[in-house]
Amino acid sequence: MTLARLAALHGVATSYAPSADRTIPVPEATVVAVLAALGVDAATPEAVGASLAAAERAAAERLLPPTVVHWHDPDPAPPPPFAALPPGTRVRVETEDGGEADWTAPGAKKADAPWPALPLGVHRATARTPDGRTAAATLVVAPERTPQPPARTHGFLVQLYSLLSARSWGMGDLADLAELAGWAGRAVGAGFLQVNPLHAAVPGTPTDPSPYRPSSRRFPDPVHLRIEDVPEYAYVTERKRLDELLKAADALRRSVLDDGELIDRDAVWALKREALEALHGVPLAPGRRAAYCDYLAHQGQALEDHATWCALAERYGSDWTRWPGALRDPRSAATARARRELIDRVDFHTRLAWLTDTQLAAAQRAARDAGMAVGLVHDLAVGVHPGGADAWAQQRTFAQGMSVGAPPDAFNARGQDWGLPPWRPDVLAASGYAPYRGLLRNLLRHAGALRIDHVMGLFRLWWVPEGQEPTAGTYVRYDAEAMLAVLVLEAHRAGAVVIGEDLGTVEPGVREALSRRGVLGTSVLWFERDWEGTGRPLPPADWRAACVATATTHDLPSTAARLTGEHVGLRHRLGLLTRPLAEEQAEDAAEVGEWLAYLARLGLLPEGARGEEGAVRAVYRFLLRTPARMVGVWLPDAVGDRRPQNLPGTWDQYPNWRLPVAGPDGRPLALEDVVASPRLHGLMRVFGPAPGTPAPGVRTHTAPPGARPT
Repeated sequence: MTLARLAALHGVATSYAPSADRTIPVPEATVVAVLAALGVDAATPEAVGASLAAAERAAAERLLPPTVVHWHDPDPAPPPPFAALPPGTRVRVETEDGGEADWTAPGAKKADAPWPALPLGVHRATARTPDGRTAAATLVVAPERTPQPPARTHGFLVQLYSLLSARSWGMGDLADLAELAGWAGRAVGAGFLQVNPLHAAVPGTPTDPSPYRPSSRRFPDPVHLRIEDVPEYAYVTERKRLDELLKAADALRRSVLDDGELIDRDAVWALKREALEALHGVPLAPGRRAAYCDYLAHQGQALEDHATWCALAERYGSDWTRWPGALRDPRSAATARARRELIDRVDFHTRLAWLTDTQLAAAQRAARDAGMAVGLVHDLAVGVHPGGADAWAQQRTFAQGMSVGAPPDAFNARGQDWGLPPWRPDVLAASGYAPYRGLLRNLLRHAGALRIDHVMGLFRLWWVPEGQEPTAGTYVRYDAEAMLAVLVLEAHRAGAVVIGEDLGTVEPGVREALSRRGVLGTSVLWFERDWEGTGRPLPPADWRAACVATATTHDLPSTAARLTGEHVGLRHRLGLLTRPLAEEQAEDAAEVGEWLAYLARLGLLPEGARGEEGAVRAVYRFLLRTPARMVGVWLPDAVGDRRPQNLPGTWDQYPNWRLPVAGPDGRPLALEDVVASPRLHGLMRVFGPAPGTPAPGVRTHTAPPGARPT
């Protein structure tokens, strides 16, 4: 019981409930290991007793927690931690804009002193009691809710690397994103465009292609740059090598689009890096130089650390835990010397971050200029690679020897280990959530919305000790109130919508807490059933409004594959089925048949149940019947692609994250083919007439594009 009390004080679970009727104890060794990662000694009974006494004493003596949340209110009461201060305690709040406000905790016989009207922001509060004790805390003043979509809207979901145009260098890039946004907003009335995480990857041979295991979540990956759109490209004097690189890029693109080769991120980056090194030799014009300096000043130490890691990784390899000892510390004298020695490479990598930031800004401008109500929806991965830049620069913030994952469930009896080191909740709180704030602020710079992968991680994460199976993990709790307050504040500042990916096992109360703060959820058609009643498909009117409704995700089969049952055959060929093929096929066919019959009863399947293309349209007609604020169209669905972009449970058995968008026959489609696809336009007619389309009976003097002479 003593260990359980100690664990509870530090947010470490000693049991968990995979279902309402089942509780599983956590191995004691796991609890001890997790506490050790939090700096708490529980290795022996004596150590447990001493640590518990110290924790209880600290809690009793503490005047204020390290971070306090105050939800903005026109007629505010003091936040509970301040209201609980001893009578007569004097509090001074220094606001982030340089202002000050004072407050005195009222005595028991006095009327409550009015709490000062504080601006939104992250402030510093200090308290002094009448007997001379002092305390300091970060005070986060946040609005009640995140911004909301201005109106019901629809948009596309796409993995950017998979969408090559006739000008890409072997994978989709930010210019392709801008083109898709401009077309989607103007031609089919899309209000948003959601992309995969564009975080900086860990370089290597081969590089991990997953966008969900990045080197840094704070800075973007320059592999997404369109080289020809960098202004300095026009002023490179040595053109011969650039021309050779362009030819190589053309061959790389053709190998994917024409020859069926997989997307080769490493080959793309090798060409782009050489071209960018040539561009780096071109002096910046005065206005460009000033803009670059502004970016450096704004990003500060975080960017310098990121670029330093990139430069050191070129010399010593991409896993900082294997570097020479002194270089493993970003604040060591050896690291400072290395930074000076490698200053040109450090500048090269800061320049790349700036260039990528400018092209992200251009893509969001293109979306807004095209009339999109939201624009780009960026994606925040759950964590970072343990050997990458963020883990090096912020290593004191991460729990050493721990990895984030998921406990066993109905879909994965062994649980999951994602190989991502978790943030320490105690260090986050002590820093006023500075790493989290900086991360959000950068991601929201050029976003109309932010999707948070595994949003339940704002509340708790499953920690797996190094060397252990995922089944030997446990949950560690975070201060969800503080995590949400920072998120809501930064979204408010950016004017951005927030979407939480809340699929899978969700702790009771989490969805309600997110909804209360304006965070939209994610609802996928095949999972929406009346689970507590009939078990049948959930009627569209019963869906929640505060969500993005979609038919599939990057981790699930495309709608065409699900309707045809091809996803079952794929998993069978890869040895992923846990039951006989015939049994799996029968269950899948029954589920699909039930949905198709329901769609037909609702009058959403006028084409009949036999046509797979018509059934895809029926699925999206259904989504439009729901009250969902945002409806997402998986772009491969629009052209009939039957291959998943990622197949969970596989590594090299399947080409995860390396497939271009393709048609039903598997033939890759360039961006130009996608936007001209009759199948896509047939699906988009489900969403209503395209902007500029005349009403029935209205004559127009402009011929449609297909009828114009060329």
